[in-house]
Amino acid sequence: MGDTRLTLRVDFGANRSIGPGKVRLLEAVGRSGSISQAGRELGMSYRRAWLLINDMNQCFQQAVISAQPGGSQGGGATLTEFGEKLIADYRAIEDSAQRAAKSHLRDLESSLRTPERSAEPRRKTSIKGRTR
Repeated sequence: MGDTRLTLRVDFGANRSIGPGKVRLLEAVGRSGSISQAGRELGMSYRRAWLLINDMNQCFQQAVISAQPGGSQGGGATLTEFGEKLIADYRAIEDSAQRAAKSHLRDLESSLRTPERSAEPRRKTSIKGRTR
């Protein structure tokens, strides 16, 4: 399959969800040991990364990240055991969904028009609903 992909987001009711962006952020913190480094790796500010992690820590009964303040001691961040399990569970759900949808995605992809060559790049046309 070309560029066709399934993107998975798990919603836990109003304003609580986990999706590919948050999971990539957790994985980046796990690799780097730093919220700021993980943010830079993903092209986001430290504040944005911290807000997303704080959101996850508030969403679940257990924290996903354990952070030590910086300063002269260096600071840092580590995934908690629950954070590691959250990543593993999300990736397992994602993998199952990908396998289940593969033939359907292939059918949809084969139904696409051939992209026309034009000087104007195609704009993204997805519609995202607002949740309040």
